[in-house]
Amino acid sequence: MVDNKLLTKLSQNLLEILNDEEYYDITIEVGNDPYVKVFRAHMVILNYRSPYLRRILSTNKKKNDGTL
Repeated sequence: MVDNKLLTKLSQNLLEILNDEEYYDITIEVGNDPYVKVFRAHMVILNYRSPYLRRILSTNKKKNDGTL
């Protein structure tokens, strides 16, 4: 059985990762200029949390403008 303290610390670390503005590896831009919202994310989390994004990220085919 996993120690409850370990799960608490792991949850805390995951929240820190989600809020980290330095080590993200994906940028998602939503909207049209000048109303664009930028979300910074971590590929590994998106990959495991969303089957749709897993398919998109696994192809890794960039368009001419650098987007997926």
